[in-house]
Amino acid sequence: MSTDVSVCVYCASGPVPQHYLDLAAEVGQKIAKRGWTLVSGGGKVSMMGEIARAVRADGGRTIGVIPRALVDREVGDTDSDELLVVDTMRERKGLMDAHANAFLTLPGGIGTCEELFEIWTARYLGMHSKPVVLLDPDGHFQGLLDWLHGMVRTGFASQSSLDVLTVTADVDEALDALVA
Repeated sequence: MSTDVSVCVYCASGPVPQHYLDLAAEVGQKIAKRGWTLVSGGGKVSMMGEIARAVRADGGRTIGVIPRALVDREVGDTDSDELLVVDTMRERKGLMDAHANAFLTLPGGIGTCEELFEIWTARYLGMHSKPVVLLDPDGHFQGLLDWLHGMVRTGFASQSSLDVLTVTADVDEALDALVA
């Protein structure tokens, strides 16, 4: 099993039900057990904070990237092994991308979707070849996936664009897909 993996995880940074926090903790524990590094948005609240705490609790390394304007709002994760404070969201995403060699999306809101779409589009356009995985254990993204399949049917998206995104409901399958 490769231990030189740095996985960028996109997920909720706002209030969510407990089962999503539990999912984030499980993913974090399994990232650490594989010897991987977590790259996150640098907040210590909600799923973002839970995954980082779980990685560190199991001996893993964390890199957080957060815009200065969000340090107080998302309560910057000062426990990160490396916390990078930037000026803009664009800089945040650029540094997260640069520090990661795989991308995993967990349930989240519009910011999570925006991050997923940007990195997924870049993969489809050949701007990088890093794995992009969507972990959806309870159908959180089902409406979005239905819409995307509808875009294929109407010709606004190609099936090959959907094929570069791995979608799974299983944590271990998602992590395995990050190194496939």
